[in-house]
Amino acid sequence: MRYLITLIVFGFLTVSHATETDEQKRKTVKEQFTFVFMTDIHLTHERNATLGFMQAIDSVNKIAPDFVITGGDLIMDALAQSYSRSDSAYQLYNKIVKKFEMPVYNTMGNHELFGVYEESGVDTLHSEYGKKMYENRIGKPYYSFDYGNWHFVVLDGTGTNANRRYYGYVDSLQLQWLEKDLEKTGNRPIAVSIHIPLLSVASQIIEGATEPMSERAIVNNANQVREILEKYNTRLVLQGHLHFLEDINYNGIRYITGGAVSSKWWTGTRHGLEEGFLKIDVDGEDFSWEYIDYGWEAE
Repeated sequence: MRYLITLIVFGFLTVSHATETDEQKRKTVKEQFTFVFMTDIHLTHERNATLGFMQAIDSVNKIAPDFVITGGDLIMDALAQSYSRSDSAYQLYNKIVKKFEMPVYNTMGNHELFGVYEESGVDTLHSEYGKKMYENRIGKPYYSFDYGNWHFVVLDGTGTNANRRYYGYVDSLQLQWLEKDLEKTGNRPIAVSIHIPLLSVASQIIEGATEPMSERAIVNNANQVREILEKYNTRLVLQGHLHFLEDINYNGIRYITGGAVSSKWWTGTRHGLEEGFLKIDVDGEDFSWEYIDYGWEAE
């Protein structure tokens, strides 16, 4: 059985009206397309995760979306692991992800941060410490691309503190980049992918009605990020990290936490949620989504 949390919050909403020129331009680009959002894969050599991920990829290839966005936590862990184990996990991911028959745009998660935990035995001066391993093996931690009439932004929502622990954070340089990037979009619809959520009610549902989100479960400066997003035609924020499925509508933006390809880290369902991913169908500035259970069963 799967559980979906749908929450509609009414805030101040500014509606932007496209000019006639904008409408004419839209007719020249692809109005309808489909993409898949796959988050929290946690690929590892153990737990039959490789077979599970390959089954998920096969399901995606049968759907044949235009592209795939991964939502972070691509590998089981680099935070607390040695160089050789972390490097092996990245190699495995890069090998298996080639089985997709469409482009894949990756998002960085906290489990991609190499050697951050002291128990990893990794020195902070290591050449691939922190985000460097991801950058060297996967690519930029934040960037943007266009598809059809939509503008897609991939953000890095991971920070590390002096105690060598991660927390949810979008740094100032990235905020400056985001503002400049979105200034160029005009009135185009915008979708964002970020691993650690900008908005969620998961702790209220899972832990208790008065429980707050921890600093590791939510982007700590989410308000700053949302203030930038709300100035433009942002329609969708795709989130991961929580292995939780929810759809929050606030100030005209849908914040969808997309479950998990691995559910309970390849050991079964988590809070009744099956292993799965989101299929998102876009039509003009509108979209609909479906959570796809791709049929994996943990042994």
